[in-house]
Amino acid sequence: MAEAHQAVAFQFTVTPDGIDLQLCHEALRQIYLSGLHSWKKRFIRFKNGVMTGVYPGSPGGFMVVVGAYLSYNKYNQLDPSQAVNSITRALLLSLPLSLHLSLPLAVGGVLVGTGLWVSIIFVMRNVLKCLLSWHGWMYVQHGSVSWSAKLWMVLVKVFSGRKPMLYSFQNSLPRLPVPPVKDTCRRYLESARPLMDDEQYARMEGLAKDFEKNLGPRLQWYLKLKSWWASNYVSDWWEEYIYLRGRGPIMVNSNYYAMDFLYVFPTSVQAARAGNAIHSIMLYRRKLDRAQIKPVPLCSAQWERMFNTTRVPGAETDVLQHVNDSKHIAVFHRGRFYKVWVFYDGRLLLPREIEQQMDRILNDQSEPAPGEAFLAALTAGARTPWANARVTYFSRGKNKQSLDAIEKAAFFVTLDDTQQRYDAGSPVASLTSYAKSLLHGQCFDRWFDKSFNLIIFKNGTMGLNAEHSWADAPIIGHLWEHVLSSDPKMSYTEEGHCCGEPHPNLPGPQRMQWDIPAECQEVIQSSLSVARTLAEDVDSHIIPFSDFGKGLIKKCRTSPDAFIQIALQLAHFRDKGKFCLTYEASMTRLFREGRTETVRSCTNETCAFVRAMLLTCTRGEECLKLLKDAAEKHQSLYRLAMTGMGIDRHLFCLYVVSKYLGEESAFLKEVLSEPWRLSTSQTPLQQVELFDLVRHPEYVSSGGGFGPVADDGYGVSYIIVGENLINFHISSKHSSPETDSHRFGGNIRQAMLDILALFQLDKKSNK
Repeated sequence: MAEAHQAVAFQFTVTPDGIDLQLCHEALRQIYLSGLHSWKKRFIRFKNGVMTGVYPGSPGGFMVVVGAYLSYNKYNQLDPSQAVNSITRALLLSLPLSLHLSLPLAVGGVLVGTGLWVSIIFVMRNVLKCLLSWHGWMYVQHGSVSWSAKLWMVLVKVFSGRKPMLYSFQNSLPRLPVPPVKDTCRRYLESARPLMDDEQYARMEGLAKDFEKNLGPRLQWYLKLKSWWASNYVSDWWEEYIYLRGRGPIMVNSNYYAMDFLYVFPTSVQAARAGNAIHSIMLYRRKLDRAQIKPVPLCSAQWERMFNTTRVPGAETDVLQHVNDSKHIAVFHRGRFYKVWVFYDGRLLLPREIEQQMDRILNDQSEPAPGEAFLAALTAGARTPWANARVTYFSRGKNKQSLDAIEKAAFFVTLDDTQQRYDAGSPVASLTSYAKSLLHGQCFDRWFDKSFNLIIFKNGTMGLNAEHSWADAPIIGHLWEHVLSSDPKMSYTEEGHCCGEPHPNLPGPQRMQWDIPAECQEVIQSSLSVARTLAEDVDSHIIPFSDFGKGLIKKCRTSPDAFIQIALQLAHFRDKGKFCLTYEASMTRLFREGRTETVRSCTNETCAFVRAMLLTCTRGEECLKLLKDAAEKHQSLYRLAMTGMGIDRHLFCLYVVSKYLGEESAFLKEVLSEPWRLSTSQTPLQQVELFDLVRHPEYVSSGGGFGPVADDGYGVSYIIVGENLINFHISSKHSSPETDSHRFGGNIRQAMLDILALFQLDKKSNK
């Protein structure tokens, strides 16, 4: 370790004259500042809890209401002391005569005024809840706003109060409704029809009707009961059974990644880029702790575990471990782990000071301890071996202390030894290498259990790898937008360093200590072998599609998302010669503790359009009409998913209840065993105001991606950036003879161009 630092608060020696204490004032000062910082955070949390608890009211509103009520009483000579009970009056009468004549009036006025204020809050909160339960605004035609939607927006703004905080809307959000079993079965059969022949469909229809008539109502009763009792009838089971109980590797299969700017490279100094990025992330955490992130009327519960969170492996199920505060980060470089404090003198380190710490790590010439270099491979392999190894080898001594330092860190940082970047001369190869490095790296240089990993490459490019169970991609995407937008503002010196000066007395990073026995090293190597096999099988391909973007799509009077989803169906049929069950993620954060729902975007209407496009005898007008029908159907399904009327989460919960009751359902078993051979997701750009793509079109993000869900399927993530760019991230497996990510990418590009050509925009513009 290049820097070693030990601080002791005091020293003492025993002399003939007694004990001589030598106090270290600097250590005591740091203890004082640390305590001050801790109490300040507690006060802020308490204040935020009060503000959220009385929302949409406020302490200022309380003073206004009580003051107005007292003034009204005084003006009209009313006696509100009648509202005070006899016990209170007896206590007041024990006071001196000069007080007990006027004090009951004031106390009674305050008590009645407080009751009036609470009543106003109750009414406003319930009115806001009713407003947020109305989803008619989603059915307004694209490009227009109805009077009802305008009135709704005004009323929501009025009843939201002046300055709502991040979690202010939580108590006003409606609960996720439980759809009728009959509707869910009907919509399921409709979604399954294009994927089955007549015989298969008739059989599934019989299973669905039997379930709807017999077992379904009984399971539904339990779900209804849960929906009345719990905040959300889906989310806790979804987190546990879909994520935490999975025993396979989370690397590739669950974790996902986010990329840096596509065309801009702010600095080539690795430590400097880390300095600005880490500082920006910690500023975001400060805003999060203070609930100062700009809220929208959506559930914000997923933000709570963004920082200081780790997925801890268990023999049968994992658990999410979250601590309220963490003042350090964990850093990995060249096989060594470091604990880096990001606070000093009671304040957050400045970017140049963080760069100084990263430089110390990069300049450290020490070698990893035996087994340390590949230790993180435990988080990349299967969960049960990692759980057993954690209990056996990391539950005591220095191993436990070091593991605690990683798991309780604010987040994990990797100073990567490789260079990744978009290369205009070799775009396909460079982006493929970049994506695979973020998704799995070398399988031992990411701590995949952490809520997220910040990865800084040797040439200054950066990215994220995020664990999925604690939250969905839009949450980490919100953080990443903040980091990317902050980078140009923080700027760098001409030499590429962070602005500012190094700290002359800053204690250095602490090298974590490990004692890993040979038996544990064998487990590590076994996990590494599993992870490498999985990583090498990933076939990744990224397409910066710049032929056109949402600007031209909007001129076609079509939803950009529907346009892309239909293009994916056309591309998939050209790629494989068949349709498949398709997953598109939709959020349900309009409801309390909502996460996601599935849009089954392979519909009868979409299949009809695809078949028409493949027939040379079909006229363009016919294809265009079928396209519009398919787009309208897709929009309808998306609205249903967002408003709690999707089918897949309902069927999933019915299946969970059936397992608890020990009931077997052939219908549910078949539905939940169907593979998603095309899994898709849009990465939304949520804070458009942070990026001025008109003046600075080069500051565009590449978005992010994930691994394939099915062994013989594709994973497709896309981000619509500005008016003229759509980035596609495609993944599949080399081991499948049916898939080829580069081939599929070519089919997507051609499908996008073919669909646009139907609208004949060139001819219309000439006219």
